[in-house]
Amino acid sequence: MSATSADPGRPVDVVLVKAGRTKIRYPAELLRDDGTRIVVRAPFAGEAVRDFGFVRFEPGDVFTEYYWRDRWYAVMEVRDPSGTLKGWYCDIARPATFSGTELVVEDLDLDLWRSADGSDVRRLDEDEFEESGLAERDPQAASAAVAALDHLERLAREGGFDELLG
Repeated sequence: MSATSADPGRPVDVVLVKAGRTKIRYPAELLRDDGTRIVVRAPFAGEAVRDFGFVRFEPGDVFTEYYWRDRWYAVMEVRDPSGTLKGWYCDIARPATFSGTELVVEDLDLDLWRSADGSDVRRLDEDEFEESGLAERDPQAASAAVAALDHLERLAREGGFDELLG
């Protein structure tokens, strides 16, 4: 089901699935759905600070999340409560599905971080990806995931996020 211009603002549930199980489910507000890209806004879904060492996600942070039905990634723009951009956290995932009020995304373990000023771009969780066994179970998906990470890293280093998210 695609949203129409009358649908922005309606509540949706984002469901992140990993290894066949729901990892997290949280409420969000639909901002746009053009039939290919879905954009939602949600407060940080955790109750406690998540300190990654290079960024902290905290209660009050706001995530504007971009999902695609035809791409193997999702991009989350992260801002603090005052609106200051912290950066972008990117999940490598199977293309999103959106039906009714559920936006479902299957996490494939690989991630990318780009700081607000672009000085810190880092690939994350490559060890988890290797350990997941996806390359053996589903080589085509594994190949698509690695290609998506490579693509996002190029965009992050070359400043292409504005075009991607605009």
